[in-house]
Amino acid sequence: MAVTYLEIEVTLKPVEPWRPIMIHEMGALGFESFVDTSKGFKAYIPEDDFLKKDFLRLHVFDLKEIEIDWQSKTIAPQNWNSQWEKNFSPIRVGERCLVRAHFHPPENVEYELVITPKMSFGTGHHETTQLMISFLLELDCLDKKVLDMGTGTGVLAILAEKKGAQTLLAVDHDPWCVENTQENIDLNECQKISTELNSRVPRLDHCDLVLANINRNVLLEQIKDYATLLKTGGDLLMSGFYIDDLEMILTECESSGFRFIRNFEKNRWVAAHFMKT
Repeated sequence: MAVTYLEIEVTLKPVEPWRPIMIHEMGALGFESFVDTSKGFKAYIPEDDFLKKDFLRLHVFDLKEIEIDWQSKTIAPQNWNSQWEKNFSPIRVGERCLVRAHFHPPENVEYELVITPKMSFGTGHHETTQLMISFLLELDCLDKKVLDMGTGTGVLAILAEKKGAQTLLAVDHDPWCVENTQENIDLNECQKISTELNSRVPRLDHCDLVLANINRNVLLEQIKDYATLLKTGGDLLMSGFYIDDLEMILTECESSGFRFIRNFEKNRWVAAHFMKT
């Protein structure tokens, strides 16, 4: 059964500079994605993970400089399909990669990824997915063994196989995402990707590359596990966090035996590249 999400719609007066501040605080509570609106933003979290008492303890609720109204509603998984198809347009990442749905016409591009999402994350529209794709386009994947954590639609694993990866495992905690990933694997005629339903880092023989586009809290919990399974010289690409969170990500990675290579940033979202030493 697919994970049911809760949508929290927040109205702020004034919107700036408080929107990014409140989004940052909510990210620490496990909210997985945010969509800006004219009056504030919408935030999404698995319904079972939402703790109202913790939400109402956010620091921003104590500030006199801001008025905050909010309301919540449950998002049923089956309601997302038609919404995605209505709004999903092809996305180009640089000159070499196009992400499109099966109902879009093909285009002449080096890496064309056919991704038809259900309620899964990872269509290429979100900044974090685009940043991860940008890193992957520059990385040597030939004959690599790859783990894709929080695979969503499978988009990153699919690109890695198209770039020559030899063995790939795509993992997600949501059964809906695992099912959607398998459908997209078939659409792209991939042969080397297997899927796994799991919220933890699986026990594997050493990998060459770990991809993790999740959220800050999960990344901080799992960085040591990534270090355990990566070979010396292996690559770790991570996203799903803001520029303000980069310092704590760097600290945890360095203490776990990683060397920072560089990061990309877009609209305050960050993707970072580390190497196992």
